[in-house]
Amino acid sequence: MSAKESAIRHHQLIITIYGLYCRGAGQAMPVSVLIDMLGDLGYDHSGVRSAVSRLKAKGVLRSVKDGNVAKYELSSMVAELFLEGDERIFSAEPTNAARGWVLAIFSVPEALRNRRHQLRTVLSGFGFGSITSGVWVAPASALERTKERLRALELDQFVDFFEGEHVANGDLPAKVAQWWHLASLDEQFAEFLALYADDVVKWTAKVGADPERVLAESTAELRRDAFRCYIPMLTNWRRFPYKDPGLAPEYLPKDWKGQAARATFLEAHRLLAPLAAAHARALMTKARALPSGFIG
Repeated sequence: MSAKESAIRHHQLIITIYGLYCRGAGQAMPVSVLIDMLGDLGYDHSGVRSAVSRLKAKGVLRSVKDGNVAKYELSSMVAELFLEGDERIFSAEPTNAARGWVLAIFSVPEALRNRRHQLRTVLSGFGFGSITSGVWVAPASALERTKERLRALELDQFVDFFEGEHVANGDLPAKVAQWWHLASLDEQFAEFLALYADDVVKWTAKVGADPERVLAESTAELRRDAFRCYIPMLTNWRRFPYKDPGLAPEYLPKDWKGQAARATFLEAHRLLAPLAAAHARALMTKARALPSGFIG
């Protein structure tokens, strides 16, 4: 396992793999396939089994039987969240980039503190920054998606929303930088670029402008190498669209690295995704060909 992958947990990679290759109805996967996939990434089989058990306990995965083979599939709730996440993860632009603001003002009783934490998580994930403990702000374009999610989780009863413009005196960009901790986020984008920009250069030389042609002529080793690069990269990237508030350029730090990081990921996705998917399909096909008495 490389240094760049060492901080990624088993369960994070498993979620990425299911989101890519086992999302639809009836798309279940034996643990043996996950062990093979994460083995290609340098992870141990005992960690895979423990991570699957934790994801099952949390309701992310559910077990199904296919003859004598134990398999796991995504829960329907998580599969729906993945559909919403696709737009954000693979978008060429941050989802909230627009003028105008929305305020979320909430109050949750102390007896429901776990709901308060859940509400803050939703707001943060849809691009809200915290002005004070009960007052959060985001670009106005985040409003409808946020309201929909809060309704689904029955959290909308605790929140009031207001739209408007900032009209007070003072340095708004400086305040914005504090509400979203933009300096820290920019450093994380820089770390992503440091990890993966060279990989994109390397794979551009290998794949060039025609990934489909390269796929048709590829070896199993090339497809496995693409899988080993792509899955950790996507796993690292997919958290950023939930951290980046999608602010207008005038509010971002000078030399903001978010767009460069996004461009690096999207180019890696173009180059690597077909090859990585072919490797994953080969492992899944191999598992289906095993004798029916095999326990996965």
